[in-house]
Amino acid sequence: MTRAVLLADIGGTNARFALLTDRLGAIRHLAVAEYPSPKDAVATFLRAEAPGIRATAAVLAVAAPVEGETVRFTNSPWVIEAAELRAAFGIEYVVLVNDFEAVAWALTALGPEDVRPVGAGTAVPGGPRAVLGPGTGLGVAALVPGPAGPVVVPTEGGHASLAATTDREAAIVAVLRRRFGHVSNERAISGPGLEALHAAIASVDGIVVPARKAAEISRLAGEGTCPVCRDAVAMFCAMLGSVAGDVALMFRARGGVFVAGGIVPRLGAAFAASEFRARFEAKGRFQAYLADIPTAVITHPDVAFLGLQAVAARVRA
Repeated sequence: MTRAVLLADIGGTNARFALLTDRLGAIRHLAVAEYPSPKDAVATFLRAEAPGIRATAAVLAVAAPVEGETVRFTNSPWVIEAAELRAAFGIEYVVLVNDFEAVAWALTALGPEDVRPVGAGTAVPGGPRAVLGPGTGLGVAALVPGPAGPVVVPTEGGHASLAATTDREAAIVAVLRRRFGHVSNERAISGPGLEALHAAIASVDGIVVPARKAAEISRLAGEGTCPVCRDAVAMFCAMLGSVAGDVALMFRARGGVFVAGGIVPRLGAAFAASEFRARFEAKGRFQAYLADIPTAVITHPDVAFLGLQAVAARVRA
């Protein structure tokens, strides 16, 4: 029987699975909402994709803080138990990593065809690199040099407090504060965050609009048929630029800052034309410092699996 490593990238909305033997198998997408638990989703995948294959190990990227063998997801009701997976499927060992930890490991494997530069800047070879990305939540991590090679610093930077940069943003954040209490970066810079921005802008401007999902907001903004949607996407991109600049300063990310996640790549040229890069650099006395740091959007469709394979290789070693 062929032995394999089960790889998974599990977010708040979608869970993606693949088997790694001497090569990476097909990646299958499952909707989190359709399964009571991660164990049920794993069972469904293995029944469909693994006849004649035994998963002897698992490397799972999860959209939550990883502080042991039990992980509670931030944006879904799922709880993942490494011991439960070992017992249920005969897996010898289970490695849990934060989802953006996996994306950060993938930075070493990306080629020029996998990224779309935004703005200028020149990477310092071997310099720290940072990645952040809005999806169901907002992930942040960094790849930094170490004496034995690069190491990844996973973070929960998506839950740091959101800072308003303009008076209009301050008014929007005030609306969000009344709704949520603490306003984290993720409350505005994520799929649900885009929806919250849309509602808050309408409230501040005194406009009655229907509640819209993030995909619809992005589509209508691109079509130019909804001014509130257009303003929401514009503010989303600007705020993301401010947070990306903060992350660059925190990690001295002279090797570059990369934007991942499911939202930004779909914005295409509109993202490049947004205030993202200007706000990335708008850090007062450190504007020139940030102007030298390149930024890019990751366009590789399965970037987390590049990182999962890197983690699996380190575990095997």
